[in-house]
Amino acid sequence: MRSIEKILWFIESQLASDLDLGYIAQRFDLSPFALSRFFSLTTGWPLMRYIRARRLSQAALELRGGQAEILQVALAAGYGSHEAFTRAFGEQFGVSPRQVRDQPHADLVLIEPLSMKNLHFITLAEPRFERRDGFLIAGMGGRFTFEKNEGIVGLWQALDPYMGQVPGQVGGGAYGLCCNPGEDGSFEYIAGVEVARGEGLPAGFRTFKLDAQDYAVFRHQGHISTLHQTLFTVFNQWLPASAYSLADAPEFEAYSADFDPGRGSGFVEVWIPLKKATSEHVGLPERE
Repeated sequence: MRSIEKILWFIESQLASDLDLGYIAQRFDLSPFALSRFFSLTTGWPLMRYIRARRLSQAALELRGGQAEILQVALAAGYGSHEAFTRAFGEQFGVSPRQVRDQPHADLVLIEPLSMKNLHFITLAEPRFERRDGFLIAGMGGRFTFEKNEGIVGLWQALDPYMGQVPGQVGGGAYGLCCNPGEDGSFEYIAGVEVARGEGLPAGFRTFKLDAQDYAVFRHQGHISTLHQTLFTVFNQWLPASAYSLADAPEFEAYSADFDPGRGSGFVEVWIPLKKATSEHVGLPERE
């Protein structure tokens, strides 16, 4: 598992090239979904939005010189037309490229290269390692991005009346599953339960079958609102130091049957799909 520092360095060194999510993911031996989740959780930025913001910031610096041709800057920033560049530039800075070129002292909020040297970790419980057979999850689902995921809470609220009454439900626990990644880095989230079969489910329920997989299982310590701290530490401290890498498989949260954050009962575990890490690449590969 590569550290976020190495991913950021790679992005900066290749910013002028034709970067895309699939290429960066392949470079670091990750699936596009795993890379998107890792980058967003660590930096707070969706990966491709960060790359776009960095390119536009560099374009703004060039335009401030007052001599650059806007179309030339647009092409260098990866835009195929003056119009597309002007639209993206305006969305990022609230002014047009021409205004910045003609008024070089305009006040812009530029996005500087991220530095993740000052990371704040928490103390993790020792993980256990399990190989779990395939199983089926059914529940309320929706498609989200790491930038826009506020609707996930609503899925849990919609699931609550069905808890313990889902046809074929196995056990009393619940699962928060990230699955079905899109090429754009989006994902489907299902708030659900394990079921023995996919027939006879309530209207609106979605299902997802997980294959047999090896996992590292971390018991979250503390309130559910701090779950992101556990994930942050797993991805940025534990995984880079381990002999493992993220497998191209869904990760999920498993909530005990008595989980109730209001009463402080029960627990939640994070199940991280693993594979043996590949050897480190040396240097930067050439694009074909």
